[in-house]
Order: sequence, then structure tokens, then C-alpha cells
Amino acid sequence: MSERADASAALAAARERALARLASLEREFAGIVDAARDAGADDEHDPEGATLAFERQHVAALADAARVDLAEIQAALARLADGSYGTCQACGQQISPERLAARPAARTCVGCRPRR
Repeated sequence: MSERADASAALAAARERALARLASLEREFAGIVDAARDAGADDEHDPEGATLAFERQHVAALADAARVDLAEIQAALARLADGSYGTCQACGQQISPERLAARPAARTCVGCRPRR
């Protein structure tokens, strides 16, 4: 298989995982909303209210992160289509195959990656 085909397959698999994760989180969010509706509207005085509010926000944040991952994967697929996939957007050097294997949607090489 060519490098381009390998990258396409890796990105397609990552996209499917991100879509599945997002769908699962959206189902979980809907379940939490339903539970909150059944528990009553007074989060402040209901002992379960704070827990439900925390869970709702936690799942919402995870879903937002899944959407960001999905957007990164879509951007990588666009780079693959236009021929710029595998080129660091910061320094213009090639991104190592090991980095692309670990993070198929990587925009930068290891040296230029954003620090956390």
C-alpha cells in the first residue's frame, strides 16, 4: 500500500472512531437531559441536581472535543487531497511517518507541535 493510501485508511479509521464517539456522547447527553427532566427543575435544592448538571457539562465538553477531533480529521483529509498532507504547517518540513502513524491528523512536526 502506498503512503497516501495508508494515510487515507488511517484518517478514515480515525474519522469513524470520532463519529462513533460523538454519537455515543450525544446519546449519553440526551439520557442525562432526560434524567434531569425526570428529577425536577430545581438543580440547586435537589441532591441529584448538582450531579446531573456536572455530568451534563462533562459530557458536553467531551462531545465538543470529539467535534474538534472530527474537524481536525476533515482538515487532514483536505490536506491529503491537495497534496500538503505530511508537511509541517509551521516550518514546512516533512512530518515524520512515526508522528503521522500516532496522530494521522497532525498539522505540525514534533519540533513545532504546540506545547500543552
